[in-house]
Amino acid sequence: MRTRFAPSPTGPLHLGHAFSAILGHDMAQKSGGEFLVRIEDIDRSRARAEWDDLIFQDLTWLGLRWQQPVLRQSENMAAYDTALDSLWNHGLLYPCKCNRRDILAAAAAPQGDGKYGPDGVIYPGSCRHKPQGKRPQDQSLRLNSDLLTGTYSFIETGLNAGIHTFTSTDFQRQVGDIVVQRRDMGTSYHLSVVVDDAAQKITDVVRGVDLFEATKIHLVLQSLLKLPTPTYHHHHLITDDTGKRLAKRDDARALRLYRAEGHRPGDIRKMLGL
Repeated sequence: MRTRFAPSPTGPLHLGHAFSAILGHDMAQKSGGEFLVRIEDIDRSRARAEWDDLIFQDLTWLGLRWQQPVLRQSENMAAYDTALDSLWNHGLLYPCKCNRRDILAAAAAPQGDGKYGPDGVIYPGSCRHKPQGKRPQDQSLRLNSDLLTGTYSFIETGLNAGIHTFTSTDFQRQVGDIVVQRRDMGTSYHLSVVVDDAAQKITDVVRGVDLFEATKIHLVLQSLLKLPTPTYHHHHLITDDTGKRLAKRDDARALRLYRAEGHRPGDIRKMLGL
């Protein structure tokens, strides 16, 4: 078994991060496998060196150990370029100049349905056309979901355990034309995570249930790029006293504060029920 914890250095780790990291670490340890850490820092406008350093301090304090070297997405752009070239050369992508306002307006129009999928508002296809020439580096690129065919399935060992299956028609209706290259990043979360999981030979992806629906995106990209599909383990989310999911943007209580107050790693495990 190979698991991974893949935080973004855009703020301090909180209890929700600790739960996912400890769970993935313990699953690997119990099976005699390996636990890896990956820094997902493709959003250079938000990534900060101080948060990067704090991630490793928190994980070390929790008593977690991981394989070296640590993969940093910002240093792996060539691999994402290769994957994007493959999709482009197979005619599966098209440039999109729409901004968020354009998409919302089109989705709200009489012919739009305004539905939301795991990647936001389902794109109405305003820019869809057959790509020509060399792949543009400075534009957003979308996957033409109309070109998908077949059935996809994955094994879930966490919440809703079992074999989950969906068709290309389901994907077109529920997800649509996802962005695989963002104009200001040169890649996207979905593309990068699929490429990295394959490169790091991850066998079991351990993450929150809020990403369960995004698994459909990852399976489609794995299929198109001929990459292996890992087993998925989606766990419940850690919430605050009001039942709201912990999030960096809401100033969720950081692990560093627990450390500063004299708490021990065992205290954190007890709080999390681990």
